Amino acid sequence: MLNSPSMCYISYCTNTLLSNEELLVTTEDRRMAQQTQLVQEQDMDLAERQERAIDLANKVMLPLQALNEGTVGQGRVAGEQYLVFLLHEREFAVKAEVVQSVERPVQVTPVPNVASWIIGVMNLRGSIVSVVDLKAFLGLEPTSISTRSRFLALQHNTMMISFIVDGVSEMLAISPETIIQGRAGQTTIPSWFMPYASGSIVLNDRIIVLLDAERLLFSDKIQHF
Repeated sequence: MLNSPSMCYISYCTNTLLSNEELLVTTEDRRMAQQTQLVQEQDMDLAERQERAIDLANKVMLPLQALNEGTVGQGRVAGEQYLVFLLHEREFAVKAEVVQSVERPVQVTPVPNVASWIIGVMNLRGSIVSVVDLKAFLGLEPTSISTRSRFLALQHNTMMISFIVDGVSEMLAISPETIIQGRAGQTTIPSWFMPYASGSIVLNDRIIVLLDAERLLFSDKIQHF
């Protein structure tokens, strides 16, 4: 039996619609694949930046510690080197001389009857160190640990605490004359960080708030936990 012209037309339209649907699906799949690849590349770029920052921090910390102990000659001013870290979608920086380590999240042993922002204690190269969720300590939403999170151990004199931050990004050399202090700097510092800030800097389109590690480590809130 021969196909009528109407049957042929219907068959043609059906095949055309199927081809168009397949084309749309293919185009959508390609778009989704491109978006996924872009996100993966961005994640890899941030991960590489974090790895470089950790490597640089470790390289800088050793000579700084030796300088403080008087085992090497006088070099560049240690206070100019800062480690930039991320917290609550903002950039902060702390002097490299107080940074003891930057670690990926490790096992933490909970401690009973302590403040909610104290996650517990960890073993850091043979020393038992308290681990503090810095965002929770500052009154923000507690940190959700991710692959980007880092444990940032800070020490001043004999006080050492490991703070959970959202990540680290780079080492920066900051000249003292570029630091904005006083009322001028207060407009660039979030209110929840104000008690522990020593100033801020503007770097191109970035605002980086400087952490006073001594003020944080020896704050009444820390001392009374």
